[in-house]
Amino acid sequence: AGLLGNNKEDPGPERSLQQIDRSWLETNMAVNMIGPIMLCQALVPMMKKKDKNEKIPSGIIVNLSARVGSISDNTNLGGWYSYRCSKAALNQATRTMSHELKRRSGIWTVAIHPGTTDTDLSKPFQRNVQASRLFPVEFTVQQLHKVATSMNQEHSGGLFDWAGKAIPF
Repeated sequence: AGLLGNNKEDPGPERSLQQIDRSWLETNMAVNMIGPIMLCQALVPMMKKKDKNEKIPSGIIVNLSARVGSISDNTNLGGWYSYRCSKAALNQATRTMSHELKRRSGIWTVAIHPGTTDTDLSKPFQRNVQASRLFPVEFTVQQLHKVATSMNQEHSGGLFDWAGKAIPF
């Protein structure tokens, strides 16, 4: 999930503190954090533990995050308050869920930054992206699947990029 402000009536990413709009901030939190958490809450009961083997999860929850949701990675640019905050909150929820779900149900959780994918969400920002870093949807889907299915129990609760590289929170 993602919401950056592609519609003309949406304020879009804020470049300064003064540009923050409460309604836009709440909308970002609803779409990028609250929605995924509520979906996880609804799906977890259907992901029953199938095996006592801790190396095999009973399910993997993959939350679509963003590199800009990493507090550690926010070193120079700033801005994008609503989007950054909502993705940072999703990362925290992913980490928190991992502790509970791994222990109780054998379910692993991971947040993945898919990279800049050629979709309507990224269209307004693509002019600043190198051609080799703008990924077709099919490539992104393959990479997300590859990262999710290659993780181990110790990766649960982590944030990773499209290539499987850990991103610090």
